[in-house]
Amino acid sequence: MVNYFHLGTGNYHEKTAKLYTDFGLISANKELAEDVNKFFLQLTGSNAKINFKHLFISPIDSRKKIMKLISQEINNKKNNKNAYIDAKMNQLTERNIISKLYEASQAGVKINLHVRGECILIPGVKGFSENIKVYSTIGRYLEHSRVFKFCNNDNPKLYLSSADWMTRNMSNRIEIFFPILEEALRERIYHEVFVLPKKDNFKIWRLDSSGKYIKRTPSKGNRKSHSQDELCKIHGTFNES
Repeated sequence: MVNYFHLGTGNYHEKTAKLYTDFGLISANKELAEDVNKFFLQLTGSNAKINFKHLFISPIDSRKKIMKLISQEINNKKNNKNAYIDAKMNQLTERNIISKLYEASQAGVKINLHVRGECILIPGVKGFSENIKVYSTIGRYLEHSRVFKFCNNDNPKLYLSSADWMTRNMSNRIEIFFPILEEALRERIYHEVFVLPKKDNFKIWRLDSSGKYIKRTPSKGNRKSHSQDELCKIHGTFNES
């Protein structure tokens, strides 16, 4: 008996699938499959406490587990180990997590956030959030994936999720955070989500400490580069029109 499962960052909706960019994982990994099976057992009526090996579940423990991962980066930095956080989401409004990110910044952890929509975190304030940068990409596709990478002293942990870092997603909805266990897949996701936008000089905005978004523009003599177009080229779907 082999258990296959699909976990993703988006919705099963044929119209939004044409406009939204998301990630999905189809796998038969035994440990993840066991967690998914436990999740559905609990969802359909089991009141017993269930321990998950890999998954974080809202509203059970996702906030607690995320705070723990951020705390680990803080501890690593304080012990002169490598530490950073890269995260991508639609909205960032969960105040407990934001407070923990401020704490991480003050400890010297470099934090790179891509938040497409609402973000109540204030980046770039000296002595407070100066190690946090916030970006937003706007293009033909609505960027909808939720991706979270923690350095873990150069043994990176990368999670995908159906949830943003919002109070409603932590406390009031059923959501899943799941790890990407294969190194090749982690590298691919990291490249598409965090590396390509670094080269974007056409459709990316940076949030400054005053709450204003500043659009990045190509310097004189450089060609326009848009991360969504580059992604389409990688996957053979680019169309100039």
